[in-house]
Amino acid sequence: MTRASSKDILCIGSVLWDVIGRSASHMRQGSDVPGRITRLPGGVAMNIAMTLARFGLRPVLLTAIGRDPEGNELVDACRELGMDTTHVYRSEDLPTDRYMAVEGANGLIAAIADAHSLEAAGDKILRPLSSGTLGSEAAPYDGSVALDGNLTKSLLEIIARSPAFARADLRVAPASPGKAERLQPFLTHGRATLYVNLEEAGLLCQREFTDTEAAATALLERGAARVLVTDGGRAATEADAARLLTQEPPKVLVTRVTGAGDTFMAAHIASERAGASRDEALDRALLSAARYVSGETPL
Repeated sequence: MTRASSKDILCIGSVLWDVIGRSASHMRQGSDVPGRITRLPGGVAMNIAMTLARFGLRPVLLTAIGRDPEGNELVDACRELGMDTTHVYRSEDLPTDRYMAVEGANGLIAAIADAHSLEAAGDKILRPLSSGTLGSEAAPYDGSVALDGNLTKSLLEIIARSPAFARADLRVAPASPGKAERLQPFLTHGRATLYVNLEEAGLLCQREFTDTEAAATALLERGAARVLVTDGGRAATEADAARLLTQEPPKVLVTRVTGAGDTFMAAHIASERAGASRDEALDRALLSAARYVSGETPL
């Protein structure tokens, strides 16, 4: 069995190509404006992994990537960025997933995530955690795990109760508001840390919130062990049964938004892994996310 080193962290979920159109103009439905279109490695698990690598950790990817030319190119890009792709499930008949978004000066206008291959692969991506390669039910993986909600609801339910994750430091993000309710099994998990934005918190609690402190409190009341709730450029809250901490993020000019939440989550995990206090970890995560959305952090 391969044991995790002190720098390893499993990143489970979507690794795909991001196709993003950005414009400096304010946009609305039907807008046709000049801008830039880029294609970059993306997906929630990938975005988290890229930030973790910048903090000196070694992300180990558990995902599905096709054996098509786009998939081969994506795997090469992951390796060049310092990620371990040894355990990636490579499918002969499933194409590499993609994400497409349009962003304006007023934020995200629309996005479509085509993660059908990841969903079709199902629990095949988790085989290294039960086969003895990274762990087994008898000797579960005992390191950090960043898990994203692009997996199917049934697979997330399996993970929430699987003995293979019984010793892991499990950090979970919903991937998008549209998939937030998939995280319901982790509300009563007992150990998982949830990273959500204000809208996602509302969907999980089936009510609306005006601030992150109220949202975090409600999530704890519904059984969550620990939560971090963000709200763009407004105050963020980190909370568990012992303490509730709220901080304001730095004020910056927003030049991009896709991947900001993933950057926040990864920076928070890396800070805690480095021994930062809860106050310091939240502060560093907010700063990293601010630098990302301002364009200071390179893509």
